[in-house]
Amino acid sequence: MHDLVDFLFGPHATSQTITDVQMTTRAVIVFFAALALLRLSGPRTFGGSTAFDLVVKIMLGAILSRAVVAASSFGGTLLAGLAFVLLHRGLAWASYHYDWVGKIVKGQVYLLAEKGQARPEQLRQLNLSEKDLREGLHENGNVGTLADTEAVYLERDGSISVVKKKG
Repeated sequence: MHDLVDFLFGPHATSQTITDVQMTTRAVIVFFAALALLRLSGPRTFGGSTAFDLVVKIMLGAILSRAVVAASSFGGTLLAGLAFVLLHRGLAWASYHYDWVGKIVKGQVYLLAEKGQARPEQLRQLNLSEKDLREGLHENGNVGTLADTEAVYLERDGSISVVKKKG
């Protein structure tokens, strides 16, 4: 049994000694471990596009990849992934309960235009051109001009949202 585990998994393998079979076995195990960690992390982890969500995606992948290629200990890598997911959950909880944490972690919403008028200083501050604003109106608001809007926002995930004029 010990020989089979060593052949398939290579518990003592290093990045220089790991075999293709061991790397493949580890990849399958890490896949299921990643699924479990993502379930623990919550449904919004991969649903959102904020900088916070992007960091989680990149970091979790980087951490777990180390277990596949035996660059770090397998158990230690999974433990680091768990710690990272728990940190993510903690920051998400704190962001929900404390607005100031949410602003730090997830960013804030910016008003780009109101009552059909662009806010040029805000656009300049955010490095958004009038062309970017019009593109957002067309793509996300399905409106042709600013005159058709009540308000236009740059959301925390970087998308532009549009509140159309009534009537």
